[in-house]
Amino acid sequence: MKRHEFIQGAAALSFAVGDLRGIAKAASDPFDPTNTTWRSYDVTTTVGLAPGDAAKVWIPIPSFGERSWIRPGKSAWWGDAASAAVATDPRYGAQMLYAQLPASTTTRTVVVSSTVTTRDRNVDFAAPQPSSLSAEEWRLYTAPTAFIPTDGIVKTTADKITAGATSELEKAQRIYTWVVVNTYRNPKTRGCGLGNISFLLETGDFGGKCADLNGLVVGLARAAGLPARDLYGIRVAPSAFGYKSLGANSATITKAQHCRAEIFVREYGWIPADAADVRKVMLEEPPGNLAPNDPKVIDARDTLFGAWEGNYMAYNDAHDVSLPGSSGDPVPFLMYPQAEVGGARRDSLDAASFTYEIGVTHVSNT
Repeated sequence: MKRHEFIQGAAALSFAVGDLRGIAKAASDPFDPTNTTWRSYDVTTTVGLAPGDAAKVWIPIPSFGERSWIRPGKSAWWGDAASAAVATDPRYGAQMLYAQLPASTTTRTVVVSSTVTTRDRNVDFAAPQPSSLSAEEWRLYTAPTAFIPTDGIVKTTADKITAGATSELEKAQRIYTWVVVNTYRNPKTRGCGLGNISFLLETGDFGGKCADLNGLVVGLARAAGLPARDLYGIRVAPSAFGYKSLGANSATITKAQHCRAEIFVREYGWIPADAADVRKVMLEEPPGNLAPNDPKVIDARDTLFGAWEGNYMAYNDAHDVSLPGSSGDPVPFLMYPQAEVGGARRDSLDAASFTYEIGVTHVSNT
């Protein structure tokens, strides 16, 4: 398979000179997430298990909060579990309902309902707002993970991308731009991908979905010395700007999972850097397979470094999550319900293995 080389010259410049949001972006740009209205949603996950052996279920609960744009609310559960409790990942604080179900000759269900309140984000690059992280946070968000190392080919690639950059902001934008230019969304990738960025870089096939492409953003940023994180969550509402590919377009959001990337720059704090959604727009936005110079692609590229819509709920920003009560391997990230039946881990993306449905209801605006 042919290795993707670093793009140079005019082909790269068509992306690399994209405006920093708030400095030179056209006033007529329709993709401008600046709505300050807080919108509340109820998200309900229903897990179903066929008759059979005793089982364990882990259902992610929204636990990620940032006062500027997302506030997780209360969660409740009901169903056929003999016992259930909220468990918390000790490193990242990710929460999940851990439920144990007895063997049964009938179908078993567990339901979790959670409330979240969210709004649009938009970083004004013309008005710096210096920010800081604690030493513990800095270590956490620059550390390697199982699928996102910060040495080897990841470090070598990051050094090439950021060579000559004179600020943290320039490093962050270069990394975002490089991922937008060099990757592609692969519709055959299962779920959101695994986020195994070493595999992508070593094979030279930079295709995947959001966990892969935004995993590259996070890994390259960390290798360049910038804190970065993936937010693992789900879309909860349509896009207000006409992007069919960037919203949940029905009340059933079972397949609307998405991970978003952020890079921390001390001059501005956490900056949205959702390169994967630019590639999603290119592939999926009607009529499909849009060119890099299509106006919708340009809008998405320029907007998604520094801004995103509030039609999204983050569960957590956790990696390598050990499921309590499980003897199996940690999951790379906790964005899908997980289950074990008779001690065997089920495939969370296989409807024949165990079923789940996620629904959303818009509750209110404030």
